Amino acid sequence: MSRPVSAVSQMLERNQALFVGKRLLVCGALEDDYPRQLAELADSLTVFTTDYCYFLSQQAALGERILFDHQLGGAPRFDALLLLMPKAKAEAQYLLAMMAPLLESGADLLLAGENRGGINGADKLLAPYGEKPIKRDSARRCSLYHGELGKPVAPFEMDAWFSRYECQAGDTELTVMALPGVFSADGLDLGSQMLLASLPPMTGKLLDFGCGAGVIGSILAKRNPALTVNMVDISALALESSRRTLAVNGLSGRVYASDVYSDIAERFQHIVSNPPFHAGLKTFYAATETFLARAPEFLTADGALTIVANAFLRYQPILETHFKRTDVIAGDGKFKVYLSKA
Repeated sequence: MSRPVSAVSQMLERNQALFVGKRLLVCGALEDDYPRQLAELADSLTVFTTDYCYFLSQQAALGERILFDHQLGGAPRFDALLLLMPKAKAEAQYLLAMMAPLLESGADLLLAGENRGGINGADKLLAPYGEKPIKRDSARRCSLYHGELGKPVAPFEMDAWFSRYECQAGDTELTVMALPGVFSADGLDLGSQMLLASLPPMTGKLLDFGCGAGVIGSILAKRNPALTVNMVDISALALESSRRTLAVNGLSGRVYASDVYSDIAERFQHIVSNPPFHAGLKTFYAATETFLARAPEFLTADGALTIVANAFLRYQPILETHFKRTDVIAGDGKFKVYLSKA
């Protein structure tokens, strides 16, 4: 079943002459099936995404033309780039710096997105790569900018894009490595601090769900040397950040992509999370509700789920429906920490 065509894709359809006969690199996510149309228009198509949900949704249609990773390398081989604006400007800068060395001189640079999502900063984003872009289209609160790769491109240096900071949770110190746009990229948030302060000593297997930069799983690994740590996220940038955070602290853990429980096939004594509730620019509960509702299937008989959430989010009724017992073990006006036992 095809999905409704998004406003951004409708705008791209009106400008599809830009893609005809191109060796096209698309970076980012369209919320519909428009990439299939691009495959028919372009001479060749490669879709690169850092979003595992999007990768899974398009894999059947695009096959080897869609790639999920934190980085794409190789020699210049594309003559057009379409970047769908991510929500974080720093992530857009990262993606452009990574993609530009894959483009031939004079390649088309096309940026598309919703006006409230930062697309109107396209001039500044593209300034390092060529002359000022033109606005090709603007409708239904979306815009399309078109520039050209007219300046020499520096090789992409992955390590230069990691932020590094020290954080402390109780008596545990941690060095955190994070790529742009990753949760906990700028510091340990108050919710995670409250969660970590609420957790007892642990043994067995842990799942850190929505791991971000790997702060929660890494601190618990450091506190509990016998704990087997697993970290999952849908963001390739988060997964690479978690791997680096583990490595720089001399810790070990398994880090992999999963769309909620799509790639999880074992049970855990502990599932711990500061679950995301923002997807793009929209508040999004469905994935977190599925995560909470199905958690008992992935816990051992004596296992427990511990999460922190904004106090206004109505997670307690979901937890009480699917778990035998749920308690609020910490909280203030902003956050609550829930402990649920299967």
